[in-house]
Amino acid sequence: MNRMFVSRRALLGALSCAIFAPTIARAMSRLRIGILKFGTVNWELESLKHNGFDRLHNIEVEPAYFAGEDATNIAMLAGEIDMIVSDWLWVSRLRSERENLALIPYSTAVGAIMVRQDSPILSISDLKDRKIGVAGGPLDKSWLLIQALAQRDFNLDLAAANEVVYGAPPLLSEKARQGEFDAVLNFWHFCARLEASGFRRLVSANDAAIALGARGPVSSLGYVVRDEWARENETLLRNFMAASAQTKSLLATSNEEWVRLAPVVKAEGEELHALRDRYREGIPMRPVADDAADAAHLYEVLAQIGGEKLVGKAPHMAPGTYWSGLFE
Repeated sequence: MNRMFVSRRALLGALSCAIFAPTIARAMSRLRIGILKFGTVNWELESLKHNGFDRLHNIEVEPAYFAGEDATNIAMLAGEIDMIVSDWLWVSRLRSERENLALIPYSTAVGAIMVRQDSPILSISDLKDRKIGVAGGPLDKSWLLIQALAQRDFNLDLAAANEVVYGAPPLLSEKARQGEFDAVLNFWHFCARLEASGFRRLVSANDAAIALGARGPVSSLGYVVRDEWARENETLLRNFMAASAQTKSLLATSNEEWVRLAPVVKAEGEELHALRDRYREGIPMRPVADDAADAAHLYEVLAQIGGEKLVGKAPHMAPGTYWSGLFE
């Protein structure tokens, strides 16, 4: 009799799944997010989906892969996707040009100027008359912040006093390993990989930001959405934020999850540990209001050194750059 009861219960359960599964699938809210094919956001989204945090919050995250940042920006502005990852500087500039985008902090991880462990370069002042590789181009905000700090504290114009080579992050890292540069400024994950291969940090963009008046690490990147989309899909957006927070919590505490992610991260051993630790340092921990206030201050610093080429005609960060729903 017990076996008959178990079998009947199992059959009813199977039938329930067959009847209600399509309804559940239809009830799932889809979020289309544009990301770089080999970007670090992939790590978080892979962990989010693998651990079912999206399903737990009744959402279906649908990544759309792009080859470059410009392509994701264009797709976002064309309405082909719901969300991308970008920085507050870009969001503010677009808002000042009447594109109502808004940002939700994602990471405070930023680049740094890296030198070899045995390099004689011990401070920013030692960078004069050196060959420096710089990722992101002459208007990269990390480069501009470090330039502003060098100008203020050492009366040193890094762009004018050095041979500066701009290039793609992987190429710059490889040339740094080969000894072609005295120092290299690269994105955070390339810096972490360099740390694991015998380099040290001279100064990070966060160091420069705090020295220039920020009260703590500022989110360099955020999830970006349109205001009107956020209003129409607020439950979906908040559910995604909850799933993202759960994922960050897992990645902040579970070394095993990083071992599982190793093939996605394409690292192992000390390199994987360096990437894990720097990712964890970049998880936003401050109140959003503090983050936004510091971003507004840094915007003005960057506007002074980068000018209209960087920020357009707006001398101040546009109101609403950080999504208004974060302050409720």
